[in-house]
Formats: sequence, C-alpha cells, structure tokens
Amino acid sequence: MQITDVRIRKIESEGKMRAVVSITIDEEFVVHDIKVIEGEKGLFIAMPSRKASDGEYRDIAHPINTKTREDLQELILSKYLEEFGES
Repeated sequence: MQITDVRIRKIESEGKMRAVVSITIDEEFVVHDIKVIEGEKGLFIAMPSRKASDGEYRDIAHPINTKTREDLQELILSKYLEEFGES
C-alpha cells in the first residue's frame, strides 16, 4: 500500500483542530476527513469518525495495526509541518 497523495486544508479557528486531510492510496482509493489535532503532547491525527447511537464516536476508517497508524501519522504530520511550519 502506498499513499500517493496527501491534501491538507488548514483550519483557522480557536479550537484544537489544525487541519483536515484527505489521502489517496495507490491512486485508487481516497480517505477524507482525517483531522490534525493539537494535543497536550503535540500534534496527532484522528481518523474519520461518526457519532454512534450510544453517543460515542467511532472511527469509520482506520489502520488495523500500530505500525501502519504510526507511518500514516508520520507522513501526514511531516507534510503538514512542511506546508505550514508549525510544531
């Protein structure tokens, strides 16, 4: 699996969300609404989610192993920092 495109839309607001990202996988599959969030320990990504009937938010698309999640986060955050120069 190769991430062939990363598109970042910076969010100008007072909240913790810094950007919304779309990724393309193998030039064939797109995942929208990945969020870049500023947390207490720095930036991290949150996968697209929706609110379930019990009020909890659940990811609707996500990596199924830790290495893939880490690789995806590293790629997205490095692209974000390259484009917007924040830490």
